[in-house]
Amino acid sequence: MAEIDQIQGIWEAILWAIAWVVEKFYFLVHDWGLAIIVFTIIFRVIMLPLMSSSTRSSVMMQRMQPKLKEIQDKFRDDPVRMQQETQQMYADAKFNPLSGCVPMLIQMPIFIALFQVLRNIQDWLPKYDNFSFYNIIPNLLMNPSEAWELGVGPFIPYAVLIVIFVGATFLPMLLQQKNNPDSQQRNQMIMMSIIMGVMMLFVSWSSPAGVLLFWGVSGIIATIFQQTYMSYLKKKLDAEEEATIDIKPVHVEVERKERKKRPTKKK
Repeated sequence: MAEIDQIQGIWEAILWAIAWVVEKFYFLVHDWGLAIIVFTIIFRVIMLPLMSSSTRSSVMMQRMQPKLKEIQDKFRDDPVRMQQETQQMYADAKFNPLSGCVPMLIQMPIFIALFQVLRNIQDWLPKYDNFSFYNIIPNLLMNPSEAWELGVGPFIPYAVLIVIFVGATFLPMLLQQKNNPDSQQRNQMIMMSIIMGVMMLFVSWSSPAGVLLFWGVSGIIATIFQQTYMSYLKKKLDAEEEATIDIKPVHVEVERKERKKRPTKKK
């Protein structure tokens, strides 16, 4: 029981720290929406090493798909040998397929903490009563379902946030699979991203605008970085593969003619 109370205390301290940082950015830029955007950008910059590791893992996994499929087809009737060959392939490439999950597991608690603070920001910062994003979004605490009740006009900015929020979830997964050589896996991931996008559509309907703004900006930054880094990484790996190709010398067989003895001069 004491350990649970200690964990809860640590978690609450993290939430207070996030609310304090957001408030300091508000003092700097004098707008809550802009403060959230600045906070999101800095947060994403701090997370760049983890994003790089996750993106690299994804690229390596895509490049190994043809060989992995070849192993699966060759040892379809021998699961033990298939597992051994797969592990050997990863060992030769010095690649851990689970390495891409670690950055996500580290980021998730931070995302959850940010989500909780922004969802109930007035509880953490009760002395403020006007959480707006200039004249674009008048109330960052209002969710799209509440804005819809006010009419089409007031709902438009929230509808834009919904599109950005859903796109920030759907597009990165979709773009990540466009160069996947395994068509079956690519189609499965595309279908999964569509389902995820639909789920996020329902989530966004009841989420405060501040949460949608944070997630949308975060997703845009992640997508731009991911596509740029993936392109750079693929070119780098292709160059390394070309550099390691062994160029075998051309062996030319030359037929040597027997030299005839010169006739000796008679003395």
